[in-house]
Amino acid sequence: MRFRGLVCTLLIIELLILSRGWSQQPTPPPAKPQQGGMSGGISSGVAAAPIYDKEKRAITKGGFVDKGTVVFQDITKAAGLSGWQHKMGVPEKNFIIETNGSGVGLIDYDNDGWLDIYLVNGSTFNALDGKEETPHAALFHNNHDGTFTDVAAKAGVTNDRWGYGVSIADYDNDGWPDMYVGNYGKNRLYHNNHDGTFTDVAEAAHVALGNWSPGSSWGDYDGDGLLDLYVTGYVHFDRDNLPIAGTKAVNFASCLYRGVAVNCGPRGLPGEPDHLFHNNGNGTFTDVTIKAGVEDKDRYFGFTAIFVDINGDGKPDLVVGNDSEPNFLYINKGDGTFDDQSYISGFALNKDGREIASMGIAAGDYENNGLIDFFVTDFGDDYKVMYHNDGDSSFTDVSYKVGIAQTTIPFVGWGDGFIDFDNDSWLDLFMVNGHVYPEVDQHDWGTSFAERPLLFRNVADATGKGRRFEYVAPVKDSGLAVVATARGAAFGDLFNDGKIDVIINPVDGPPVLLRNVNPDHHNWVEMQLVGAPKSDKSKGSPLDATCATVYLQANGARMRQDVLSSGSYISSNDRRLHFGLGDATDAGTAEIHWPSGAKEMVKLPAVDRIYTVTEGKGITGALCTGKPCANPQAPDQAASKPVAH
Repeated sequence: MRFRGLVCTLLIIELLILSRGWSQQPTPPPAKPQQGGMSGGISSGVAAAPIYDKEKRAITKGGFVDKGTVVFQDITKAAGLSGWQHKMGVPEKNFIIETNGSGVGLIDYDNDGWLDIYLVNGSTFNALDGKEETPHAALFHNNHDGTFTDVAAKAGVTNDRWGYGVSIADYDNDGWPDMYVGNYGKNRLYHNNHDGTFTDVAEAAHVALGNWSPGSSWGDYDGDGLLDLYVTGYVHFDRDNLPIAGTKAVNFASCLYRGVAVNCGPRGLPGEPDHLFHNNGNGTFTDVTIKAGVEDKDRYFGFTAIFVDINGDGKPDLVVGNDSEPNFLYINKGDGTFDDQSYISGFALNKDGREIASMGIAAGDYENNGLIDFFVTDFGDDYKVMYHNDGDSSFTDVSYKVGIAQTTIPFVGWGDGFIDFDNDSWLDLFMVNGHVYPEVDQHDWGTSFAERPLLFRNVADATGKGRRFEYVAPVKDSGLAVVATARGAAFGDLFNDGKIDVIINPVDGPPVLLRNVNPDHHNWVEMQLVGAPKSDKSKGSPLDATCATVYLQANGARMRQDVLSSGSYISSNDRRLHFGLGDATDAGTAEIHWPSGAKEMVKLPAVDRIYTVTEGKGITGALCTGKPCANPQAPDQAASKPVAH
């Protein structure tokens, strides 16, 4: 019996090794080494049994139903987006750098009240060497009629580098949104020139860095009214020492997935450190990573980062998703430094004590209890993790309890978001998927390189006191049935109709624009916040109110939304705060916690409006179907009063 138990243990260990993406078995270099490349994420779970639909298709690209409610519709072509193509390396995906894909940002770059779309593009080795044209990023201007026009060249934001992530914020408090783009190579800080163009000031601002920096986030960590910048580092990729299986670059390891040779990494490759840059207020930044206590000493493989207030003290904390390594959670101490509570908080690992291949992070209050929860996407053969906020900066993995774990196991998850797609006052969950190894299409593993998205509806649990997530089946030919090698995704109200839409940036293909066509007639409100600048009497908020928190009391619920510069998978969502109201006709009262520390109550006078709320002034504008409201009912008559604190 003891021998049999030992054999079983060894078999389990072998399966775990294979499922982690590549086995590190020191072997002499083969005569013709099998080239490997990138691995966007490594499963830390055992290889899962394949699941097929009734037509014998892998569930990752099948499982469609003939009838049902159509929630999203693919309008990519009709919107004018299908002509742009993302490109990242070669189709074979020989190296890790070719597989991770890029993010997407929603930005109203011209301040016309309509969201525009920035799609980051990748590159190729030949393009870097000047042997072929460099792929260009796209900036799609919203034409207000359901279509978009690419103005990236005119705006000066084509990037022309190997692009990955984007975060959006007004870092210089001039009233116009700027963009930070993470690259392989030097990064870009695109300053908005107020005339439809941008200027890259990264070098002058001292935030260009180098090598591979996919993710970034903005937040005023020290409370001086100026937005600071956090940048994640991924793999240190050396073109002069390529990570080829069986070579010294990977310590002579074999790079295997389920016993098949694939590209190498990230495990076994050197990492890049993360950086925190303090905004000096004069257009430059200073690296304060070590001083602030957020040094990435082990150089974990960082992807998505988010500044958000976790413990409700009004100070932006920081979470970082690391690929195949423990996640970071830093609590802001209020003195310019952070306390690393990654492990003690429960956010570093999943419930089994395992690190996961964290790609995307969705931040939202899915229980309407005032606390921010996190949903983190992961590699295939492993469930995706819902971290429930228990209060006191503590988190519990409740993935199985809330009903999302089992369904997500076959999928390789990337971009994700908490969105109230049906405007019923409860945040639902959307995630996009796509494998990292093209080789999976050549094997009967129940998975696929291109995968469909997943949508879960937030519903009451069996007790009626808690919440769980109900899988929404994809109706054939609808947006949920789109199969793509998805990576970045951003969520926002692109048509100013109060419904949250999804823009997806896949690897090597056109973007996918999913318009929310859910047939509900529920009411809603949205809020764009404007912070008050620093004065003699106040330390001030960033002008774009990044990291502000709003609690809206309406429809019998107290909902929370936060102004965030980053999220999903190295992407940036609609910064306007969206609240579904169900059938309620009272828009409710908003309790706004400004970054300056001020608190303010604002009564919203009508539903189905996009309000502009300025710190200390209340409602200063409103849009109805994308145009200034003609309704005399109020936006400028709404009451506003400070909250004692």
